[in-house]
Amino acid sequence: MQSDAVGFALIYLLTPAALMLLAHRSGFAARLGPIVLCYIAGLLLGLSGSQPESVSPIRDTIIEASLGLALPLLLFAVDLRAWGRIAGSALLSMGLAIVSVGVIATVLFLLFSAGGTEETEQLSGMAVGMYTGGLANMGAIKLALDIPEGRYLLFATMDTVVGAGYLLFVLTLAPVVMGRFLLPFNGSREGEPDASETAKPAKPNWGAQGLIAVAGAALCVGASSALAPMMPFAEPQIMIIVLLTSFGILGSLTPTLRQNAAAPHIGMYLLYVFSFSVAASMDLATLSTVNLSVLGFVLIATFGSFTLHAVLARLAGIDRDTFLITSVAAVMSPAFVPMVSRSLRNPAILMSGMATGILGFAIGNYLGISLALLLAGKE
Repeated sequence: MQSDAVGFALIYLLTPAALMLLAHRSGFAARLGPIVLCYIAGLLLGLSGSQPESVSPIRDTIIEASLGLALPLLLFAVDLRAWGRIAGSALLSMGLAIVSVGVIATVLFLLFSAGGTEETEQLSGMAVGMYTGGLANMGAIKLALDIPEGRYLLFATMDTVVGAGYLLFVLTLAPVVMGRFLLPFNGSREGEPDASETAKPAKPNWGAQGLIAVAGAALCVGASSALAPMMPFAEPQIMIIVLLTSFGILGSLTPTLRQNAAAPHIGMYLLYVFSFSVAASMDLATLSTVNLSVLGFVLIATFGSFTLHAVLARLAGIDRDTFLITSVAAVMSPAFVPMVSRSLRNPAILMSGMATGILGFAIGNYLGISLALLLAGKE
């Protein structure tokens, strides 16, 4: 019924706002974070069996539209010129982090495929996207490769659990262990301001800036949808994601979009909507087909790529602090860089860590999709 579709559409669109408010007012909810809350709430809705089959089309539309708009909105904030100012060692370390996850994802593909796991290239593609750019990239690769909701959700859930363990390791034991394996940081630790001393970002003008940001993102979605079927390189759903990423980066060259304070906030909210709606797609039938080998895949991908990255950093002469900050930027996203910079008592690595993390976000879709298609051709 139409009333059901409208009612559930409002649930999909507005529940993340309520969860954000909960995270703002509750210490426990704040520790979980809006993304985890959206996954939990969406799973509860999906497994409750309260959604009629008639709402599936509107839910699928919201899933595709929310992520389609979120990608360019988040990419508008990328400052391409800042990449030229990244410290050479940080840029090299980020490159080694990307190589490491690509190698480990490929090895895991070969091992799991030989063991009978089907469509392992999807897991490898999501791993590369996630561990170079973050959740938005993994969601984009899910849509591009038409990955089932159950497999995507299990990967995302396992990544949340394993990622928490990884971050705890980086904040506690890793500085000691890596300090014995890698060179010490030999630059000035006062080269960059501490996160607490940086200027607060400008408050967005939700009226004018919000309209400009959404209009720019909608233009990217429209152009990508129109051009994708004309390109013979790959399936249209893959080309839409590639074009969206490209148009989002091109949009960042426009000062009006790059300096738009509302764009990243709206983009993150749409990412929450995407996460909640995908989780709500899970039902008991889908849950029964889930392959728990994904847990092993995520665990090995995370710590295997960390170990290989450390070995390559040792060979390249990368120091401990630069290695750890770029590893966190790749595996966890730039949002966790200030925390690790403070933990290492080294403000000088803050900006390099943020910049390399944004670089990984910008190229993660290209890398993840390319690797998945390459590996799929090997089967």
